[in-house]
Amino acid sequence: MPNPFAKSRPTMKPYAIYQGPGITWHVVKTYKQPSSEIKDPYARWLVAAKSDATFGSFEGGDTYKRDVTSYGRLVAADPEWIQAYRPGPGYVDLPTPEEYLADA
Repeated sequence: MPNPFAKSRPTMKPYAIYQGPGITWHVVKTYKQPSSEIKDPYARWLVAAKSDATFGSFEGGDTYKRDVTSYGRLVAADPEWIQAYRPGPGYVDLPTPEEYLADA
């Protein structure tokens, strides 16, 4: 089965949005299938990140999945993302990234 999140997306149309203390990550691509990432502590995601250090702008680059999921909280995601990553019962009614960004 191919990776459903392998195609890069624009910053403002991410697959998922995570927020942590002073930082926001827009996940725009993953390099492995979600089932393969479980076994890889070095699984990477291509993200666009915004924080005080980026002066309010987004900067793109690779980051470890574990850093985003350890320090961030999922605030918006496509239904396919929720199904693939199964973040838990409290995440069933999350807005899509488009809905989340429209309300921001």
